[in-house]
Amino acid sequence: MSLLLAISASILAMTVIVGLRYLAVSGGFALLTRARFPGLYAGLDPQIRREIGWSLASAFIYGAPAGLLAWGWQEHGWTRVYTNVSEYPLWWLPGSVLVYLLLHDAWFYWTHRWMHRPTPFRIAHAVHHASRPPTAWAAMSFHPWEALTGAVVIPALVLAIPIHVAALGVVLTVMTVMGVTNHMGWEMFPRRLVQGRAGDWLITASHHQRHHQQYGCNYGLYFRFWDRLCGTDRGLGTFRRADGAGTGPVRAADRAGVAG
Repeated sequence: MSLLLAISASILAMTVIVGLRYLAVSGGFALLTRARFPGLYAGLDPQIRREIGWSLASAFIYGAPAGLLAWGWQEHGWTRVYTNVSEYPLWWLPGSVLVYLLLHDAWFYWTHRWMHRPTPFRIAHAVHHASRPPTAWAAMSFHPWEALTGAVVIPALVLAIPIHVAALGVVLTVMTVMGVTNHMGWEMFPRRLVQGRAGDWLITASHHQRHHQQYGCNYGLYFRFWDRLCGTDRGLGTFRRADGAGTGPVRAADRAGVAG
């Protein structure tokens, strides 16, 4: 197999994996949403089709650098990803996950905040905010320029910071699940977490919903640290009910038939 063909095959394979992962996770939570709140996405079918279209385009932009590095890792050991758990202390397994999430969160906060400046918002980020209200399908609904800013961060980290392949899987799982659940229009986590001490520092759908309501606040991805430090934290948002009214950040199980 020629070099170009091998790299292209790796990129194609990773693009398919990213696309299928998106369809499976977003589709699963969309089905859960429709089962629990049948009318929540009523009238949003055209928007959902746009979200899926942009997201599948984003899958290629995420898959291309990932596929290139996957090939380089296997053939030339380009990355710091390791498979032998004894290469580093055991504490580094969870430690590396936390470091990756903290660095990814910092990158996301500042690039996301920059995306809300007038020119980049008009050119790129407006695509994501065209989802009103966002749905479980909106997690990767990005203009290609915005998708590119998100696609480079994990590849850059694996080139610089050692991480076990299983720990990397945990990071990618957290990234995927949080991206979807933060947009699906209701809060799946318990009230005691969302409104308790953990919720003061962790981002869930209730916090990100405020961003989609007011735009100029709540820019973080996993943690509220940067929002608090920079004065952009505006607390928790409200959710659209199936009847069109709003409701506070409560868990789905706390109020039957209400998104939140």
